[in-house]
Amino acid sequence: MYQIEEKTYLYLLVLVPVVWLVFVLFSLWKKRKQAAFASSKLLAKLSSEKSQLKPILKVITLSLALLFLIIGLANPKMGTKMATVKRQGVDIVFAVDVSKSMLAEDVAPSRIEKSKQLISKIVDELGGDRVGIIAYAASAVPVLPITSDFAAAKMFLQGVNTDLLSSQGTAIKQALAMAKGYYDDEEQTNKILVIISDGEDHSEDVLAAAEEAAKEGIKIYTIGVGTEKGERIPIKRNGRLMGYKQDNKGNTVITKRNTEILKEIAAASNGKYIDGNKTSYVVKFLKEVLQNMDKSSFETKQYAAYKDQFQWFLALGLLFLLIDVFLLEKKTNWIAKLNLFK
Repeated sequence: MYQIEEKTYLYLLVLVPVVWLVFVLFSLWKKRKQAAFASSKLLAKLSSEKSQLKPILKVITLSLALLFLIIGLANPKMGTKMATVKRQGVDIVFAVDVSKSMLAEDVAPSRIEKSKQLISKIVDELGGDRVGIIAYAASAVPVLPITSDFAAAKMFLQGVNTDLLSSQGTAIKQALAMAKGYYDDEEQTNKILVIISDGEDHSEDVLAAAEEAAKEGIKIYTIGVGTEKGERIPIKRNGRLMGYKQDNKGNTVITKRNTEILKEIAAASNGKYIDGNKTSYVVKFLKEVLQNMDKSSFETKQYAAYKDQFQWFLALGLLFLLIDVFLLEKKTNWIAKLNLFK
């Protein structure tokens, strides 16, 4: 396993093809000037000992020196082994509403995409915490078990969409029951469940389920996406708008954010409701909540003992520079023997 400490320096790698481009353009310009000065036969007699290979060897050597020096500046590190590392943090589980009403576009680009953006930005602010993801509509499905691998969390998050569950509805009760299994320590006091939804079609017993979760130490924060004015639910195929969802009477369905039920769910577990349309506020608020909570200690497997490897690349870069200075700047018999262009 490896990691790059200073990735910014890798942009300098563009200098390698630039060196070759300059070399090719200079060679073409030199040939045109030489052709204007004398014929190729006369030039061959005037510079009989000139090496055709040495300029190519010089640009190869300089390119390799530049390549290794840039990699050295980026400081690649190698993880030598898997180790059990103790960390402190909070377990935070996201329950994402994937019912069809989440396709409404009253918030850009849509309610479901807005929900995923919120989770991604919150994950970016996490430290030693662990994260899990649940998707729910008429039932609930696990998307990602509790983990400290934030890269995996963001990867699995991309697969969350309204096609995950065919049956429609809003089974927050099942999502709450599933979330309980995500927390592996019964004595843990810092269990956070973040429900992201438009609040539509929640069952009547959801408040009782929220109160049960609170008894087990789970604090629920609800994030409402969408607007209370509402919007139509688009029906798309291959990205093309085919129409809008209609009810049994042929009327266009208007889906509205139900802020009140989301506030009641949060209040039932001593949590809080947050307006999800204000991204920066949501991220800042939850960041402060997590920072002020008691941290639990847990163990996780990760690559440890990362060691700097920059010295090897810098040494190779300097070696090729020395080759260029001491071997390619003067006449050398071995290069004459390697002159493959004669």
